[in-house]
Amino acid sequence: MEEPAMALETSEKIWHNGKLLPWEDARIHVMSHVIHYGSSVFEGIRCYQTPRGPRLVRLREHVRRLFDSCHIYRMTIPFTMEQIFTACIETVRVNKLQHCYVRPIVFRGYGAFGVNPFPAPVETYIICFPWGRYLGSDALEAGVDVCTSSWARMSPNTLPTTAKAGANYMNSQLIKMEAIVNGYAEGIALDAAGYVSEGSGENVFMVRDGTVITPPIGRAVLPGITRDAIMRLCEDLGIPVVERSILREELYIADEVFLTGTACEITPVRTLDKIKIGEGKRGPITKQLQDAYFGIIHGEREDRHEWLTAV
Repeated sequence: MEEPAMALETSEKIWHNGKLLPWEDARIHVMSHVIHYGSSVFEGIRCYQTPRGPRLVRLREHVRRLFDSCHIYRMTIPFTMEQIFTACIETVRVNKLQHCYVRPIVFRGYGAFGVNPFPAPVETYIICFPWGRYLGSDALEAGVDVCTSSWARMSPNTLPTTAKAGANYMNSQLIKMEAIVNGYAEGIALDAAGYVSEGSGENVFMVRDGTVITPPIGRAVLPGITRDAIMRLCEDLGIPVVERSILREELYIADEVFLTGTACEITPVRTLDKIKIGEGKRGPITKQLQDAYFGIIHGEREDRHEWLTAV
């Protein structure tokens, strides 16, 4: 099964090192360090239309994680967190977008060649553009079919999985391509010890007997910002939530399984490896969490955790 192509819609301006450029002028040299050695870190942020205007979701947390990723890779952004925070708002505002995806990216640019990254300049861009449902227009309700990937997540002390680095997504691409060519929407990877880790770009949750369970960060899991939101919402709703190691076969016998991420939002899994999960459709706890999450980010419920930033 071929995955539907996601057409890229453009916007007018892209923020680059403090200046706004026309979309078509935001280019890099083929000898940029990032092209040859994968030296980039990035974030993905959603902006939603609400009755009070466009709102960016958990912008401050995303900016902090961007800086954390840079720190791990010894990349110094020549801007403060507050400047990048403000630049994200400015970029959405200038492009007059009500609903969009925002991609801040920091990478090693053109100026030196070789594995040693230090001589290469650090470039910072912020891009925003309209983007739809990551796993399909009906995925949030109907759910998706996924597989267990033959590709494992990185082992400790190979690549830092808590950094959202471009190089990590070569592993993600292997997981994603394998899933697509075998007829699935997504793949779930195990870690080096054989425990459930995450999807190619999503955190994994399961529900068993009313308890929501997700793998801990030590299972090669990116500390997802939507993941954190789900855990907070569980506490708000009185739903027990725990972090613990999950065996592959536990997913098969779960009452519900769902994926979370800025791109996929909260997407139920209806089958795993062609085994029906629960009733083979979105479960009641998944729906309850979707309703709570979308209610907040669409401006229909109280923003009690202060997740929304006005544009």
